[in-house]
Order: sequence, then structure tokens, then C-alpha cells
Amino acid sequence: MIEKFPPITSKLPVFLHGGDYNPDQWPAEVWEEDMRLMKLAHCNAMSVGIFAWARLEPAEGQFDFDWLDRVMDMIAENGGVAVLATPSGARPAWLARKYPEVLRVRPDRQRNLFGGRHNHCLTSPVYREKVRIINSKLAERYANHPALAVWHLSNEYSGECHCELCRAAFVEWLKRKYGTLDALNHAWWTAFWSHTYTDWNLIEPPSPIGEMAVHGLTLDWKRFVTDQTVDFMRHEIAALREFTPDVPVTTNMMGTFPGLNYWRFAPYLDVISWDSYPMWHRGDDVALASDVAFIHDINRCLKGGKPFMLMESVPSATNWVPSAKVKRPGMHALSSLQAVAHGSDTVQYFQWRKSRGSSEKFHGAVVDHVGHEHTRVFRDVADVGMKLEKLSNVIGTTVRPDVAIIYDWENLWALDDAQGPRRGDKGYLEACKRHYRAFWERGIPVDVIDMEQDLSRYKLVIAPMLYMLRPAVDERIAAFVRAGGTFVATYWTGIVDENDLVILGGWPGGKLREVLGIWDEEIDALYEHDRNAVLPCADNTLGLAGEYELRDYCALIHPESAQVLATYKHDFYAGRPVLTVNAYGSGKAYYLASNPDDRFLRDFYGALDAELGLLHSLDAELPHGVSAQLRTDGETRYIFVMNFNAEPVTIDLGTTTYRDMLTDETLSGVVTLGVYDVKVLVA
Repeated sequence: MIEKFPPITSKLPVFLHGGDYNPDQWPAEVWEEDMRLMKLAHCNAMSVGIFAWARLEPAEGQFDFDWLDRVMDMIAENGGVAVLATPSGARPAWLARKYPEVLRVRPDRQRNLFGGRHNHCLTSPVYREKVRIINSKLAERYANHPALAVWHLSNEYSGECHCELCRAAFVEWLKRKYGTLDALNHAWWTAFWSHTYTDWNLIEPPSPIGEMAVHGLTLDWKRFVTDQTVDFMRHEIAALREFTPDVPVTTNMMGTFPGLNYWRFAPYLDVISWDSYPMWHRGDDVALASDVAFIHDINRCLKGGKPFMLMESVPSATNWVPSAKVKRPGMHALSSLQAVAHGSDTVQYFQWRKSRGSSEKFHGAVVDHVGHEHTRVFRDVADVGMKLEKLSNVIGTTVRPDVAIIYDWENLWALDDAQGPRRGDKGYLEACKRHYRAFWERGIPVDVIDMEQDLSRYKLVIAPMLYMLRPAVDERIAAFVRAGGTFVATYWTGIVDENDLVILGGWPGGKLREVLGIWDEEIDALYEHDRNAVLPCADNTLGLAGEYELRDYCALIHPESAQVLATYKHDFYAGRPVLTVNAYGSGKAYYLASNPDDRFLRDFYGALDAELGLLHSLDAELPHGVSAQLRTDGETRYIFVMNFNAEPVTIDLGTTTYRDMLTDETLSGVVTLGVYDVKVLVA
């Protein structure tokens, strides 16, 4: 049974709409005008103080909160709330000069100069203490302030430090994990190239001036960086909890940013938030919309379906892309409501008012340099605000899909570090997105999870390129299929264990060989121009017909207990299996031995959809470029129907009568969706 989640803040139980507000960059006379404009833009939530440490503490131990007092008061007086930030993302110059140890050390072991963001050592006791002091001062001062709604921890945690403090912390992390050097040397297979460690203090983090080819070392370093960042974040949270135990905390994540495993952050956050900056109108907006939806769904899943926050987006154009193309009319509302459709209970921007100087002075904002409301972008923002005000009943709703796709950060790290069957990027993220797109196009909701999540409530679980098997993952997959679930695996599955050691005895490793009923003998990595083809077997159980293109990888597999559904057309392995199905317990497990074209994925998953009766957001055939996404409280269904085409399309809603929450129109039968149009339907 689906139940509503509570609103993000009880102080304002509606959609939060606003942006990064930097009053510390502007004279006080501008603030009154900001309040007037916020009301006109239908904005009610401002993120404040994100990079304000130098203004809050201009010299060590000298604090100035008077300006922030006034800003917080003004926000409250005007009916809004504040997402108040801790300023740890960028330290003041005095701190770096007096305590140079707080500055990061690069992989070449050279210390940075002052400057930039996240140029600080997360291990440094000095930096941690200075952060604790400023966070405590903020929490104590604003604990009972009517504007305080959410704590915004730092800003886009990222990066790593290679100083001696971090090296020592890494060694202690390894001691806790392995216990003995013998265990570490085995896990890292250090006998190769005579890299055996005989003393803990001999271990150095990976570096281009040292060791980069011991894959267990590199993998553990990435895990350590995540854990050390999480530990620093928890240190920040502790100072806030002391004075504000009931104020929710979040930190803004960066989609599929490869440097940190966000699943490790989620347990310590009250609400997930992320920063979304897709480059619309650059090429195929439909494919891009599916890719963005994939990331929205990750963020919804990080807290078990709980609504998240769209902490940053841009109402016009960013300034850090090769070409800063502005959003075409309609795209701002469409992209904002797409986030809502997939589980966001906020629409927020970077930034409220365009900076006058420095690196982001030409980054899009609600208020342009002209300083008034008479701009196209301002009107677009106000339009989104008015739309959100009509959708308050959607707050707290979610979706429980029948389908899950496994996208796992540690799997990505191990895959991309492997020197085979290709170097560098193996196409893992792109593969996950392509499998996801086959469902997005049909309006089938999907959860995007990592390999450690519970699988039992799904009908269908898909794990593209599950190269790494962490402990018990294979057993949970086996239990899922045995109990009646359907599992889909692909080439390059079950190759290594959690330490990136190759699994011996035949792939896929663990129980997956038994579940899938095949032995994967070897894999052929095709050149960029190479193509093969898949030929469905006559009378195959999925009804696949014709011929489909294959590229990138072709695994040469032997069916053991599996049934062959399709074979290769070309090369010396023509006629060998490329698609198999294995009955296991009450369920089925499919193995796809190559990388097929999108048409194959549509047909393959269309057949599984028909067989399994998967949950659809809307009972209608969706035209190309139109997506449908469901949110529900278990009783009322809120269906977002979105047209990502730069031209109108029609959709047949059938005999069901719907009401569009945005226009209050009654709709049924054939309905036209305008360019970048959105309709939010309730029956």
C-alpha cells in the first residue's frame, strides 16, 4: 500500500520554488527589491549562505550575522522559507593562509594554493574544527527562526586530497577493512609486478607519479574517498543536530557524478537533492529527456521512493558549456515539471540574481542584469510557480514500479579501471540508460537502484554489465528469480568479486551461472566500425522476428540449462547463442550476450511487458517523444504527460475522462499536446 510522505518542511507544505540567493554579494537596498520580485515570480524558498563564509567570519573568531539576520527576517516576513547552507564548500582566504594544511594536495603530492571550491582536506582536524564552529554558530542562532526550513550541507561535495593526513586515514581505513596485510595483499593480488606490501606505512594512494595499475588499490581508494566525504558530512550534521534536531538536512548531489557513491550518503540525509543541468536543444531532446528521467529516478530511489528536491536547475542557459543555448519557449516549464513527475517536491534554481562579476556572471538566473521582471525568463519562472501552486495535492506522492534497473557506482569504478575488453569507458552508464529508455518510451515507471537493494517487490530486474558481484548479490538475485521474478543480465556479468579479483571456475560467477544457465567462455570487443546481427530463432517464446544490429561486444556463450532464443548472424561464431532464457524456480533469467540496437530493446522489453503485465503510468500508446510518469498516494493517480518534441503531437486517451490539473480542462479521446507541452491528468 502506497502512502503519502510528509512534506519536506511543515513550515510550508507546498512545492518549494526558488533559488540560490546571494544577498551577501549585493548592497542592502537591493534586498527589498528582491522580496518584491520573489512574490511576482511565485517563489517561496531561497537557498542562502552557500558560499558566504568570508562574510559570516571575515576574520578568525570575528562573526558577522547581522546581515543574515535581516535577510532571514525578510524572507519570513514575505511568507517564504530559507534553505540555509553551511559554508564549508569554500573557505575564506584568512583560513587558508593561517592554516595551509587545510588546502588540498593533488595526486602529484603538491599542495594547492588558495582558490576554487572544495579545495580543502576533509581529514584535516583544523578544517573540521573551523567548520564545526561556523555550523554551530549558524544552528544556535537560527534554531528557532521562522524562516529556517532545511539545512543545505556545503555544496556539491567532490574531489579528493592526497596529503599525509589523508594517506594515514586511508591506511587506517584499510586496516579496519582487511585486518592483516596478508588479506590485503591477496585482495589486491600484489604479487603481480612484485608489489607485495610488508608494512602498512608503505601504502600510498594511487598517483600518476606512483602506482595506478593495482586495481584493488584504486577501487579501495575510491571507496575511501566516498567514506571520508560521508564522514565529513556527518561531522557537519552533528553540529547542526545539537541545536536543530528536527530540521531536515540535505546536500546537493550531481546526478551520476562518478567521484562519489551517493548510496553511501543517503542514510544520513533526511531528503535527497540534486543539481540538474541538461543541455537542451543540442541534439536529440527526446533521448536527453530519457537520460534526465533516469537520474531523477535514481534520486527518488535513494530514500526508498521518498520525494527529493531539485536543488539547482537553470531557468535559461548555463555558462560553463561550449555553447550557452537558452531554453526555447515551453522547455523551462517542461523540464521543471519533469522533475516533479519523477518525484521532486521542489523546483529551485541557480541562481536568483545574476552575479555582477566572477566566473558565473553570465550563468542563467531568475533576475537578469537588467534588474526587473520584464524579461522572458522571469515570466517563465513565474509561470512555473503558478503551475506548482495548482499541484499541491501531488506533494508527498510517489510511485512503486514493477521494474528495477541496477546502476552501481562501485561497478562503474571497477569496470572503467579494467584494462579489457576495452580501455577506459566501457559504456556502462550508456547501456543502463538505453535499457531504461525502452521503458520510458512506453510510460512504464522504473526504479534505478544499486546492487545492494532489496529486489523482492519487483516483477522484472535488469542488470546491464554487472561486472562486479559484491557479497551475497548473486544469492539475492537467485532468490528473486526462484520466487517468480524475471531477471535480465547482459555480456560482461559476474566477472570479478568485490575486490576486483576475477572469479575462477567460469563466468558468470557465483550462483548466476546456475540462475542464467549459461557459461560465458570469452568476449569479443568489436572495433568502432564493426557490426554483427542477431537472428531470432523460429517460434521463439518472445515473438521476436526479423534482424537486429549488434555492436561493441559479443560474448561467446554455451547454453547449459538455458534455451536459445536468438543467434549471431556473422563472424566465426555465427549460429551461436546471443539471447537465452533459463527457467529457475518459479522465475526466468535472460542473458543478452551482445549490445543490440534500440529496436531490439523495444521489442524485447515489449514482449516482457506483455508477459508480465507491468505497471504503466497511462493506459495509452505514447507517440515518439511523449513520456508519461505516475505519482500516486495509493488512491489518486497523478499522471504527467510530457511532449519533448519541438512540434505538436496527438495522443489518444481512450474513453477515460481526465481533468488536467494545470488548466482544469476535461480531456478524453484524441488530445493535442503542443510543443514542449505538459498535462497533469487525474481521472
